[in-house]
Amino acid sequence: MANPSSGLFHLVMIKPSHYDDDGYPIQWFRSAIPSNTLACLNGLAEDARRRQVLGDVDIRLHTYDETNRRVRPDRIIRMIRRAGGKALIALVGVQSNQFPRSVDLARPFLAAGLPVCIGGFHISGCIAMLPETPKEIRDAQDLGISFFAGEAEDGRLDEVLLDAFNDSLKPLYNYMDDLPALEGQPPPALPKKIVQRTLGAISSLDLGRGCPYQCSFCTIINVQGRKSRIRNADDLERAVRENYAQGIKRFFITDDNFARNQRWEELCDRMIKMKVDEGMDIGFTIQVDTLCHKIPNFIEKATKGGARRIFIGLENINPDNLIGAKKRQNKITDYREMLQKWRAHGALTFAGYILGFPGDTKESILRDIEIIKRELPVDILEFFYLTPLPGSEDHKVLWQKGTWMDPDLNKYDLTHRVSHHPKMSDREWEEAYRAAWNAYYTPEHIRTIMRRVAATKFGMLNSITSTLLWFNTMIPLENVHPLEGGVFRLKFRRDRRSDLPIESPFVFYLRLLKELAVKGRAYWSVYRRFNAIRREVAAAPDRLSYSDVAIAPLRENELESLDLFHGTRGGEDALARRRRDDAIRATGHVSDMPEPAAAN
Repeated sequence: MANPSSGLFHLVMIKPSHYDDDGYPIQWFRSAIPSNTLACLNGLAEDARRRQVLGDVDIRLHTYDETNRRVRPDRIIRMIRRAGGKALIALVGVQSNQFPRSVDLARPFLAAGLPVCIGGFHISGCIAMLPETPKEIRDAQDLGISFFAGEAEDGRLDEVLLDAFNDSLKPLYNYMDDLPALEGQPPPALPKKIVQRTLGAISSLDLGRGCPYQCSFCTIINVQGRKSRIRNADDLERAVRENYAQGIKRFFITDDNFARNQRWEELCDRMIKMKVDEGMDIGFTIQVDTLCHKIPNFIEKATKGGARRIFIGLENINPDNLIGAKKRQNKITDYREMLQKWRAHGALTFAGYILGFPGDTKESILRDIEIIKRELPVDILEFFYLTPLPGSEDHKVLWQKGTWMDPDLNKYDLTHRVSHHPKMSDREWEEAYRAAWNAYYTPEHIRTIMRRVAATKFGMLNSITSTLLWFNTMIPLENVHPLEGGVFRLKFRRDRRSDLPIESPFVFYLRLLKELAVKGRAYWSVYRRFNAIRREVAAAPDRLSYSDVAIAPLRENELESLDLFHGTRGGEDALARRRRDDAIRATGHVSDMPEPAAAN
């Protein structure tokens, strides 16, 4: 502990955004997704302040999420100078696409003599997977930036605060080989004024970190580990009640796979106790895998506890692609049963879908999307480029081979192509990405999605309408992925990327006014069209009796008739594996049925 003395220390925590294609930070009046890393660090900092880790020094916390609040380094510097004392500028949760923006934000603080430390997935992933430090990190270290790899619980933040206060900040804090337990640690927490800058005033919680699977495109397993580290039900309740007391009732549980949390049942039981037994108006968004429905009572208890929006790593419907990416846990023969079970319990399903596996072509991608639309009852499908993110096995393999990857880290946001494809030209791949969005979100399929939701007893027609509106406008109108979207885009002329010129006021503001006018008309047109469809669906006399192939009850012989199993590469092999597994379960021994080709 520092020597007790009067004084002041500012901890400025900034979650950076990243730049759009014109070089301006992606920023909104209200953003869509809260930053859990910012909430985690703020919760740890509040705990450090309460414990007086700097002795009698007053620790003041300043929290910024740049996706919904402009960060002005000059004003922050003046604020610190006026108040006096020392400071640490912490750029938190920095992903690869946010690294260039982080370094740009760091420069004026460094010039003012204030220490800067950057942490997050890019730093941790590179240290975990690469044998040498990448050039962009070395260049940033030469500027005087310190780095933090790993997680800040279990006293690690205390060490950084003490070093910054004593002017002895280390160039690198590397905790990648020592990931902390989470039980009993201070829960994620953000002030209400920060949470209110997100749509629906939603906050975040992480109840577990780490994932047991081996997907080659994933960074989670190499940054957070393959062994789950989890909080307990008391941790959950404390976090929920502290937020609820501020009027915050909606939570995004950011666990990469809540279904694999070993304590999922006690956590769900505690949610049920608060929501059902005590009448607390709480709701959750969770992320799960495609096998979650096989866990007895998981879907029942999760939805009863308030989980109504479910993110699922569907990734692809081609088994060959899934096997090639080491995502063997996804079985296309389980997709329909899993999605129908969530639907029966009133949840909306959001499925991630990756475009650009080695066997993909533009034609096969569009064919598969039509199969999904017709045969899978998924509500929202969100598309991503297959991206070699630093920290993933895919990135490491390409890096070791010296294969070209785009040197601009700002593009590593899963919505830009950053590598070449073995079959498609760069242009074809980019066309396929845009075409996928257009193919899924047609007016006809939007009406179908609404009809499917309206046909359920718990159907949230208004919620799916607003969500579809959101996902149908962000890509064509804002040129950002919906998960990076928000309400009313903000741009500031002087916040442009450092390697691009500052535009003249005449050019910048004239273009901005034109953009606002064009977007305003487009938003109004889309809203009117969607609202008309919603009214039509709500008033349909056959609303509750509506059915189609995707939502019809599972049939005994459907494996023989659906294109999901016969119209995709590897589908026949997946079906053969399913038949073999069913025979083993029925007879207790391996039959003489031939092995699927993919297994030979």
